[in-house]
Amino acid sequence: MIILKSKKEIDKMAEACQIVAMTLAYLSEKVRPGITTKELELMADSFIREQGAIPAFKGYRGYPASICTSVNNEVIHGIPSERVLEEGDILGIDLGVYKNGFYGDAAYTFPVGKITPEAERLLRVTERALYLGIANAKVNNRISDISYTIQSFVESNGFSVVRAFVGHGIGRNLHEDPQVPNFGEPGKGPRLKAGMTLAIEPMVNEGTHEVVILEDGWTAVTLDGKLSAHFEHTILVTDDEPVILTKMN
Repeated sequence: MIILKSKKEIDKMAEACQIVAMTLAYLSEKVRPGITTKELELMADSFIREQGAIPAFKGYRGYPASICTSVNNEVIHGIPSERVLEEGDILGIDLGVYKNGFYGDAAYTFPVGKITPEAERLLRVTERALYLGIANAKVNNRISDISYTIQSFVESNGFSVVRAFVGHGIGRNLHEDPQVPNFGEPGKGPRLKAGMTLAIEPMVNEGTHEVVILEDGWTAVTLDGKLSAHFEHTILVTDDEPVILTKMN
């Protein structure tokens, strides 16, 4: 069931989403060669709690950490560890926040020091795909109009979109209806209405779209070992343009 949010509910949700944005901005200043993903996780956990919020991922379906840190060929759900980031890595950080009964969720893939031109292009295309998808989150469009826009742009640039994982509705629960795939034909799925809140999140691979889950039960990696990037925003469908709730005010 798709839940439309009231103005009061959206205001509460926006607060959680702003803390997500603030946390990602804070972490952007910490990502560098020599730091471990575990250190970044501890920083994020402390920062979120200092804002009076709770890290949404910790304990969610048994997930052991407060953020996801996915390096290079890791697509999503990488678990923070003692792994030391190196010059030329790319690091996807996905995080959620819970406050006032509502969730916010966003992700960003960071360059670690100087990265290759190929990696730069992957990040640029993936982030652009996210914003093109968001631009289609308009009343009377359908969910798959977002999906088709993302897939078309990504594939026109020679990359592939992950099919094993998709975006989702969000609100009082971290994952709500509807699912928001990053692939598919236009004109399918639920019609968009004002008050819908969605987490749109293209996951884009340099090579094949296929992924494998590692033995930890969480970390998804590309089947061919090539790079993957992940960008995500929580957005609100309105009677006008879509509003990005996880964008810094």
